[in-house]
Amino acid sequence: MKIYYDEKDDAAYIELSKKKPDGVVEISDYINLDTTIDGEITGIELLEASKKIPIKTLFHYEVDSKTLNKEIKRPVAS
Repeated sequence: MKIYYDEKDDAAYIELSKKKPDGVVEISDYINLDTTIDGEITGIELLEASKKIPIKTLFHYEVDSKTLNKEIKRPVAS
């Protein structure tokens, strides 16, 4: 996942996949989802982003290591 912010246009883009989107779904005013033909979401676009969220929160994240460890599949030793 990558996050981009264009200060000039006040637009944020959250790239969820490297797949090329086939279309856009407007889910509300100024919020769009890029999707593939199969309905997979490849990105989220926030227009007038600074009016909706504190921009610095886009670049701050936390990982819950307990949850992450449960999600990672490790090979079983033989």
